[in-house]
Amino acid sequence: MHIRGWAELGGRRLGRDELRELVRSGDPRVGRLGGEFCLAVDDWRARDRLGIIPGDCRPGTLELDGVPVLRIEPEVPDLPLADAIKRAVALRSDEGVTALSGGVDSTLVAALAGRPCIAVGVAGSHDLDRARRAADLLGLDLTEVEVSPCRVEEALGAVIPVIPDPTNPVEAAIAATLFFVAEWAGAHGYECILAGQGADELFGGYARYLEGGASAELLARDFASLPVQSARDQAVAGLFGCTFSLPYLDCGVVRAARALPPASLVSGGLGKQPLRAVAAGRIPAEIAAYPKKAMQYGSGIWREVRRLSRHNGYKNSVQGYLITLERNAHGR
Repeated sequence: MHIRGWAELGGRRLGRDELRELVRSGDPRVGRLGGEFCLAVDDWRARDRLGIIPGDCRPGTLELDGVPVLRIEPEVPDLPLADAIKRAVALRSDEGVTALSGGVDSTLVAALAGRPCIAVGVAGSHDLDRARRAADLLGLDLTEVEVSPCRVEEALGAVIPVIPDPTNPVEAAIAATLFFVAEWAGAHGYECILAGQGADELFGGYARYLEGGASAELLARDFASLPVQSARDQAVAGLFGCTFSLPYLDCGVVRAARALPPASLVSGGLGKQPLRAVAAGRIPAEIAAYPKKAMQYGSGIWREVRRLSRHNGYKNSVQGYLITLERNAHGR
């Protein structure tokens, strides 16, 4: 038996023995499981609806000997967005550490979860400053990991062999940032890292939404990119025996978000307006309204990746530097 992640039925987290018996017997209730899981019991396999946890069966299926037996469609209560987020975080708050950048997404999760928090970045970086401010205002237990610039190349060397798109500069820089989060978590005995991923895709958080407005088509396209992003993040976490747990990708939150009119997501030069409205009732207004800063920039890791590229002779091509690292990783 191999169980990764966690599962719930009707809002109650199930124990390992319960899960084993449900899967082993092919119980039809498996088709109503929510959570983030990959389960292997004898010749049975089951994986969560969105495939948050990596595994050897298709997302949202119960399989026997590789053949789909039933589709997994979790029981999702019809809740307002605020209640859906609160429920999603509560289901994930029994364990783990929260990755905190000080932005609205991660700070709301951190405030609701009440778990220890971890922030990473180079000295003086935006994210370390903002995370410290958020933790001070909310009374959160925060550990700051100051990344030495000399370790960024080490991180790139570790993540490039395992992520789906290793020569994409943005993907590699994000993965390198998450490397330091997962490294700390694993070293301190945490298997679960709560994070704010998925909020930008659900609530129109990217700059392109500010320029052209949110549309159902653009939101659908960004949501469809999440499996690749999740594969990247979980591959990095897996280097240290961890997984990322994502409350915003709880099926209940996804349902509540999709019920929102796209036009309601952006106004006043800020995206994620419905999420910010929820956050304003839980965290300080200055954080709820703070503009987005991508993790690779806020952590200072992107600046170090560019510096390494120039130092290694790639003055105008970060991708060229990454291609070289990939070839070296594979002995080419």
